[in-house]
Amino acid sequence: MLKLFKYLKPYWWQTMLLLGTIALQVWAGLQLPAMMANIINHGIVAGDLNYIWLTGIWMIGFALLASLCAFTANFLSAWLGARFIRDVRHDFFAHVLSLSIAENDQFSTASLITRTMNDIFQTQQAVTMSLSMGVRAPLTCILAIGQAIATAPDMTWIIALAVGVILGLTILIMSIVMPKFQLIQKLADRLTLLTRENLTGLRVIRAFNNEDLAKRKFERANEQNAKLNTFVDAIMSLENPLISLVFNGTTLLCIWIGISLITTNFAYLGNMMAFMQYAIQVVMSFLFLTMLFVVIPRASVSAKRVNEVLETKTKLKWREQTLGKPDLKPSVEFSHVDFAYSGAEEKVLQDISFVAKAGETTAFIGSTGSGKSTLINLVPRFYEATGGEIKVNGISLKDYAECDLMRRIGYVPQRGVLFAGTIKSNILFGAPEASDEQLKLAARVSQSEEFIEKMDKKYDSHIAQGGTNVSGGQRQRLSIARAIAKDPDIYIFDDSFSALDMKTDVKLRRDLKPITKNAVTLIVAQRISTIQDADQIVVLDKGKVVGKGKHLELLDSCKVYREIAKSQLSDQEFNTAMSAAKKEGQHA
Repeated sequence: MLKLFKYLKPYWWQTMLLLGTIALQVWAGLQLPAMMANIINHGIVAGDLNYIWLTGIWMIGFALLASLCAFTANFLSAWLGARFIRDVRHDFFAHVLSLSIAENDQFSTASLITRTMNDIFQTQQAVTMSLSMGVRAPLTCILAIGQAIATAPDMTWIIALAVGVILGLTILIMSIVMPKFQLIQKLADRLTLLTRENLTGLRVIRAFNNEDLAKRKFERANEQNAKLNTFVDAIMSLENPLISLVFNGTTLLCIWIGISLITTNFAYLGNMMAFMQYAIQVVMSFLFLTMLFVVIPRASVSAKRVNEVLETKTKLKWREQTLGKPDLKPSVEFSHVDFAYSGAEEKVLQDISFVAKAGETTAFIGSTGSGKSTLINLVPRFYEATGGEIKVNGISLKDYAECDLMRRIGYVPQRGVLFAGTIKSNILFGAPEASDEQLKLAARVSQSEEFIEKMDKKYDSHIAQGGTNVSGGQRQRLSIARAIAKDPDIYIFDDSFSALDMKTDVKLRRDLKPITKNAVTLIVAQRISTIQDADQIVVLDKGKVVGKGKHLELLDSCKVYREIAKSQLSDQEFNTAMSAAKKEGQHA
């Protein structure tokens, strides 16, 4: 957790002011018992009314000073805590965004959410308490013990006894609950995961009438979490009555021992009263320290989880500036490219080679698990190829600056992803400076214009988080519009037409051609109809290229492509296509 204290460095003078204010508060507060002892010993016993009034006024002054310092310290502590949690969350979120997809895959989405919200909050609480209570309690304890020894040395063993008992209780309680804190955080991850999973898949759960199954899964995790928290809370709840017992026992012991001493020297009454106050201050200090000992171990677990993400280093190394001058004419070239996931023994892609040129459409097809989407994800460097070389516009991916590469790519994922906002803000997500004409062109080409114009506020219509207030096909079309509005060198469509009906699919691809005439178009598709007009079709099977060419060429020469076509086309369509393919082959 100490590693996270670096976030207080920019606020060093506020931190120093806080510590100084706390020290002044403690010093002012500890003057009051000594003054009360003087009033009793020198004022009441001696019958000196003036001394009583003068000392009383000084006591009021010190009490006001202590109160003012307490207010200032509490304000500064809260202010620093707010800045701390803001800065840590900012860096945490920025770091997560900077990691590659491979590094992000090490942590589940639910875990990252829990770490961003709960774990950082736990850490902030510990930092805030450490800045206030962690300074005030030890300082009060040390100074109060010193004052107690100076005031009534015969009774100091009472404080030693009380402190020993409190320390013993604290160690016992911590040894029981400490191992449970990390388990509690893991269960919190599990609950976040189940909540997110069930809310995201609510339609599927209801469609399959599986609400009871979802409830049982959640209830099991929730019950485990409740039992563990109940156990920890039960152990921790013993602390207050035990500390209260020590507190009251210390007070009674002070009175008992003090009265026996007063019988021989009545002037000892003031000392006894002051010693009781100092003893109470010491016990209260250890009580606060005990509370800190509860918070810090739990926060240490949270801090470890936060640091685990912050210390994860991305394996992708980007150039600060792109090396060399990219070709003006866009292109994508794969040269003997291999890829395997971290820790996997088998390669997902093996010896992939092809060239995609400007103005041409290169399509990828193959059975499920053949590596199509993985191949596409290598172009924007979501994953790093483990072998071979990939070039964009004649420059190796490893020689690009990140922003330079990304501005050249318009990416449309399999599942249309929309963000909370408006239709306009989603389409212009990658091109915020685009004009209204570009906005409307993107909507028209993506076949989104028709349903947008039917909405009340048209382009200013609200889009809910995740685009849940529009259909799957509309989400996909708006995602395509977002890529078009960016006007990139390379269009990547990762099975991005799957939610479209055949008529819309045909219209969209027809209107897309003039837009992409100077760009490289890469399409991953499951349907033959989507890619049969492509300039180049790359057929994948088990991570290898088993065919490359145009539609009719592959029907004639590639067995895998022929099987895919046969499974999707009617017998008449397939036979017609095969006849055309044979004629094409004979003509060639």
